[in-house]
Amino acid sequence: MRWSWRIGRIAGIGIYMHATFLLLLVWVGLVEYRASGTVASVAPALVFILAVFGVVVLHELGHALTARRFGIATRDITLLPIGGVARLERMPREPRQELLIALAGPAVNVALAALLYVVLAATGGASPSADLTAPPGAADGVAQARGLLSRLLSVNLWLAGFNLIPAFPMDGGRVLRAVLAMRSGDYDRATAQAARVGRLFALLFGVVGLFVVRNPFLVFIALFVWLGAAGEAAAVQSSSTLAGVPVGRVMMTDVRTLAPADPLERAVRYVLDGFQQDFPVVENGQVVGVLTRAQLLRALSERGASAPVASAMHREFQAASPDEPVDEVLTRLQTCGCHTMPVVRGRVLLGLLSTENVGEFVMVQAALRGPRAGKAPA
Repeated sequence: MRWSWRIGRIAGIGIYMHATFLLLLVWVGLVEYRASGTVASVAPALVFILAVFGVVVLHELGHALTARRFGIATRDITLLPIGGVARLERMPREPRQELLIALAGPAVNVALAALLYVVLAATGGASPSADLTAPPGAADGVAQARGLLSRLLSVNLWLAGFNLIPAFPMDGGRVLRAVLAMRSGDYDRATAQAARVGRLFALLFGVVGLFVVRNPFLVFIALFVWLGAAGEAAAVQSSSTLAGVPVGRVMMTDVRTLAPADPLERAVRYVLDGFQQDFPVVENGQVVGVLTRAQLLRALSERGASAPVASAMHREFQAASPDEPVDEVLTRLQTCGCHTMPVVRGRVLLGLLSTENVGEFVMVQAALRGPRAGKAPA
């Protein structure tokens, strides 16, 4: 994800912090300072926020490590002001697997809440109202720590409950879809039904937030849930459309190529003519490299338009076979951060595959399935 920095690695999974997360910390610090008027009160508030996001990381790791048991890797986990996002390389199509992966996150929160309850019970009981900003004396320090643990217990219970709301993109939406798919055996139908339930919850949140409690945060959640339901339905429709389709049916075949000795200005002309942004580099009938738009711009600024393509191209690149399933290649395309992937047989170029032309294929297929498809003109 852009504007993110890696802050660590757990179980082989990169943990990233988005730049907007820093804005959250600054905002919390300013609010706390304005409320108390002392700098000393800011540090405990920031510690609490960081502890909450530590809990969020553990929640996402619950999803990621459970997915790993089913052979599904996790690209990374990114911390955002609204929570964490674990990017799985693919979503499971087996309902039982999706059910277990979806429940793993809330299960981590329930387990953490139980552990915190045991610790608090052993030290005199929970006290959610304990003052986190108490002076750092010996007794006050104990009360401060217990107050922090009590609030984290509440946070874990809240996260578990909120995430189990049966609406995308929360875990409860995936749980609902998995249960419906196990009953009906139709994953696409289960997704549509779960998305409808999600939209109903979004409308409920929106009405309550606007007219009952007048809470803008609830309205924001309503929008978040509505977009999540729509996005999940679209993603599954796309996946269903691409299932079993070979790359050769989707790839672009009207392709402009470059030779290693060509000047970069030839690539500039192709870009300006609107043909492509990334170019396979062909020599003696075989693909020997790829020149991306980013490489082209960097080479133009460093070497000028007369520099040869060979000085800027990628010699190590990924390629696809025309017989591979396009959904699998699309996953590779997104994982490697490539914009375009050459389609080859051996090393001979047959075409190009990009996320844009895959999207165009999905839209065309959706139009062909529309209510007017197959009707003769009046």
